[in-house]
Amino acid sequence: MVRSVVNAEAEDIPGVAVTITGFSEAARLAAQADGLADLAVAEYPVAIGIQAPEEIEATIRTSLFEQIVAGLTGPGNGDREAGPAEADPGRVVFEGGLDEINRHFAAQEWSDGLAIVPPTPERVAGFLRFTDRAADEVIAVLPQANLAAMPLNIAANGVMAGCKPEHMPLLIAAVQAIGDAHYNLGNIGTTGTLVPYLLINGPIVGQLGIESRGQLISRGPNPAIGRALGLIVRNIAGYRPGRNYLGTFGYQTPFALAENEAASPWPPFHVEHGFRADESTVTAGGSMIWGYPPAPHSRAEKSGAQVTLELLCREIYKKTILHCLPERGPDGFRHMITLLLTPPIARSLADGGYSKQDVRDYLYENARVTRRELEWHTRFSFAQDFTIEEKVKQGLFPEEFLVGDDELVRLLPSPDILHLIVCGEPGRNRLMGFHSVYVKPTTKAVELPRNWDSLVADCGC
Repeated sequence: MVRSVVNAEAEDIPGVAVTITGFSEAARLAAQADGLADLAVAEYPVAIGIQAPEEIEATIRTSLFEQIVAGLTGPGNGDREAGPAEADPGRVVFEGGLDEINRHFAAQEWSDGLAIVPPTPERVAGFLRFTDRAADEVIAVLPQANLAAMPLNIAANGVMAGCKPEHMPLLIAAVQAIGDAHYNLGNIGTTGTLVPYLLINGPIVGQLGIESRGQLISRGPNPAIGRALGLIVRNIAGYRPGRNYLGTFGYQTPFALAENEAASPWPPFHVEHGFRADESTVTAGGSMIWGYPPAPHSRAEKSGAQVTLELLCREIYKKTILHCLPERGPDGFRHMITLLLTPPIARSLADGGYSKQDVRDYLYENARVTRRELEWHTRFSFAQDFTIEEKVKQGLFPEEFLVGDDELVRLLPSPDILHLIVCGEPGRNRLMGFHSVYVKPTTKAVELPRNWDSLVADCGC
């Protein structure tokens, strides 16, 4: 809606964005990011989905219609943004003790509610030693704020999060990943609560002690690296809870994990995606759901591999039934599913003759639901009231959905939306699936400074 109004205003056609309660500021910020300084907004004053049709009509007549007219005819509608003022990125913004600095950063909404390490010039300079890039080189321009991410402000957020200087190459690669159009950072503010995360692969995992084993997102440097990603999304991309970061129940802290390549029977994630095994990479992804991690157990009538595959099908069903629409955009499908498998689970599948692609193909063919249940969810879990036949006619569902009410249809539009990562407690048979919409996993190579080996030796990593 906002993008349509921005495009119309660019052609001198007046427009009004219709929003619902709580979304008006997010709409204005999105318009400003696209260069429209004064977006006209008409706000529907009641949460959608809870009113009867006659109440909706009355609300439109008594509230929404007048706002639309005022927005189209009022002064200042459609003014273009002149652009942000130049700022000195190296200036000292505050001086004081630790408590005073934390209060100031919290008041400015620069922190995430937890205490930060003050990003002093000396600490930032220590991070900049771990990159060959100039401090003011633009790594990426991050929506929605459209601010330039540079080594200087990337380092400042890394310091605040509690990272170490040697994590700097990972943070730069992370910014490159979320700044790539493929990742689609501009839609991360969805009310569905989309939490960004980082997957780290390659030799740097061992060099820096990135955790890939038990309790991995909560141990070693992983929490600080994940937190740094969250602060970058907040302070450079400009996403602030309650304004344009609208997760209905709030956000978990962004997290980081590494694949346990040594314990995996399969090629690692980054090799699957075209990188060399001796390259280090960072993959930015997104998670909307965690939940209980199932533990498959073999039985006399079923092998461990077969039980695991069936449990994975159920995991996909539990976490994607509301988002199984086969929607494909210009850059691929909107939905992604990441499956975390502990090493024993991965080995049981490999011993059963399954490659990663075999697992993806099995899940694509066998993760199914009855048409009756699918239609119930599509009719009552979305704002639109539609039937399977209508969606097939529109080309949004495949014709294979035209079956009897109790016949099974696929949940997945493609095996390509599935990503398998081997990690976690090496002595447990657990698996975990999490799902994201809008953002898509994006992998970037880690660029190491020319003197990396000596720097790592000096820091005692």
